[in-house]
Amino acid sequence: MSNQDKDQEARQWAMFLHLSLLIGLVIPFGDLIAPIIIWQLKKEDLPGLDEHGKIVVNWIISTIIYTVICLALSFFLIGLFLLPILLGVNIVFPIIGGIQANKGKLWKYPLSLSILK
Repeated sequence: MSNQDKDQEARQWAMFLHLSLLIGLVIPFGDLIAPIIIWQLKKEDLPGLDEHGKIVVNWIISTIIYTVICLALSFFLIGLFLLPILLGVNIVFPIIGGIQANKGKLWKYPLSLSILK
Protein backbone atom coordinates (compact mmCIF):
# COMPACT_ATOMS: atom_id res chain seq x y z
CA MET A 1 0.00 0.00 0.00
CA SER A 2 1.41 3.37 -1.00
CA ASN A 3 1.80 6.28 1.38
CA GLN A 4 -0.98 8.13 -0.41
CA ASP A 5 -3.36 5.18 0.04
CA LYS A 6 -2.36 4.89 3.71
CA ASP A 7 -2.97 8.62 4.21
CA GLN A 8 -6.39 8.40 2.55
CA GLU A 9 -7.29 5.42 4.74
CA ALA A 10 -6.19 7.29 7.87
CA ARG A 11 -8.30 10.31 6.90
CA GLN A 12 -11.35 8.14 6.26
CA TRP A 13 -11.03 6.31 9.59
CA ALA A 14 -10.51 9.62 11.38
CA MET A 15 -13.72 10.88 9.78
CA PHE A 16 -15.56 7.70 10.82
CA LEU A 17 -14.19 8.12 14.32
CA HIS A 18 -15.65 11.63 14.66
CA LEU A 19 -18.94 10.74 12.99
CA SER A 20 -19.34 7.66 15.19
CA LEU A 21 -20.29 10.08 17.97
CA LEU A 22 -23.61 10.48 16.14
CA ILE A 23 -24.49 6.80 16.61
CA GLY A 24 -25.80 7.71 20.05
CA LEU A 25 -28.72 9.45 18.37
CA VAL A 26 -29.92 6.03 17.17
CA ILE A 27 -28.36 3.45 19.50
CA PRO A 28 -28.24 4.16 23.25
CA PHE A 29 -24.63 4.51 24.45
CA GLY A 30 -23.39 3.92 20.90
CA ASP A 31 -21.70 7.30 21.03
CA LEU A 32 -19.65 6.09 23.99
CA ILE A 33 -18.72 2.66 22.68
CA ALA A 34 -18.24 2.98 18.90
CA PRO A 35 -15.59 5.75 18.88
CA ILE A 36 -13.51 4.01 21.53
CA ILE A 37 -13.66 0.70 19.66
CA ILE A 38 -12.65 2.35 16.36
CA TRP A 39 -9.82 4.23 18.07
CA GLN A 40 -8.44 1.20 19.88
CA LEU A 41 -8.64 -1.10 16.85
CA LYS A 42 -7.08 1.28 14.34
CA LYS A 43 -4.62 3.46 16.26
CA GLU A 44 -1.72 0.99 15.85
CA ASP A 45 -2.22 0.63 12.09
CA LEU A 46 -2.86 4.32 11.49
CA PRO A 47 -0.73 6.41 13.90
CA GLY A 48 -2.39 9.69 12.91
CA LEU A 49 -5.67 8.31 14.22
CA ASP A 50 -4.42 8.32 17.81
CA GLU A 51 -4.64 12.11 18.10
CA HIS A 52 -8.17 12.11 16.68
CA GLY A 53 -9.12 9.40 19.18
CA LYS A 54 -7.87 11.50 22.08
CA ILE A 55 -9.87 14.48 20.86
CA VAL A 56 -13.04 12.40 20.56
CA VAL A 57 -12.61 10.75 23.98
CA ASN A 58 -11.95 14.16 25.55
CA TRP A 59 -15.22 15.32 24.01
CA ILE A 60 -17.07 12.26 25.32
CA ILE A 61 -15.80 12.93 28.84
CA SER A 62 -16.57 16.65 28.52
CA THR A 63 -20.09 15.89 27.33
CA ILE A 64 -20.73 13.60 30.30
CA ILE A 65 -19.54 16.31 32.70
CA TYR A 66 -21.58 19.01 30.95
CA THR A 67 -24.67 16.79 30.96
CA VAL A 68 -24.39 16.19 34.70
CA ILE A 69 -23.99 19.93 35.28
CA CYS A 70 -27.01 20.71 33.07
CA LEU A 71 -29.12 18.13 34.88
CA ALA A 72 -28.13 19.63 38.23
CA LEU A 73 -28.94 23.11 36.93
CA SER A 74 -32.34 21.87 35.74
CA PHE A 75 -33.54 22.24 39.30
CA PHE A 76 -33.01 25.98 38.79
CA LEU A 77 -34.50 25.84 35.25
CA ILE A 78 -31.24 27.03 33.63
CA GLY A 79 -30.29 23.45 32.75
CA LEU A 80 -33.49 23.05 30.76
CA PHE A 81 -32.23 25.72 28.38
CA LEU A 82 -28.66 24.42 28.30
CA LEU A 83 -29.50 20.77 27.51
CA PRO A 84 -30.83 21.52 23.97
CA ILE A 85 -27.72 23.60 23.29
CA LEU A 86 -25.54 20.71 24.44
CA LEU A 87 -27.49 18.35 22.18
CA GLY A 88 -26.94 20.75 19.28
CA VAL A 89 -23.18 20.94 19.73
CA ASN A 90 -23.11 17.15 20.12
CA ILE A 91 -24.46 16.98 16.58
CA VAL A 92 -22.54 19.86 15.01
CA PHE A 93 -19.06 19.30 16.50
CA PRO A 94 -18.66 15.67 15.30
CA ILE A 95 -19.78 16.68 11.81
CA ILE A 96 -17.23 19.51 11.68
CA GLY A 97 -14.58 17.21 13.16
CA GLY A 98 -15.35 14.53 10.56
CA ILE A 99 -15.19 16.99 7.68
CA GLN A 100 -11.89 18.40 8.91
CA ALA A 101 -10.48 14.90 9.47
CA ASN A 102 -11.40 13.92 5.92
CA LYS A 103 -9.43 16.98 4.74
CA GLY A 104 -6.45 15.75 6.75
CA LYS A 105 -6.80 18.38 9.47
CA LEU A 106 -6.96 17.94 13.21
CA TRP A 107 -9.86 19.92 14.74
CA LYS A 108 -10.12 20.23 18.49
CA TYR A 109 -13.68 20.60 19.71
CA PRO A 110 -14.36 23.97 21.32
CA LEU A 111 -15.32 23.68 25.01
CA SER A 112 -13.65 20.26 25.20
CA LEU A 113 -11.68 19.58 28.37
CA SER A 114 -8.13 18.34 27.75
CA ILE A 115 -8.10 15.23 29.92
CA LEU A 116 -6.18 12.89 27.58
CA LYS A 117 -3.07 14.46 26.13
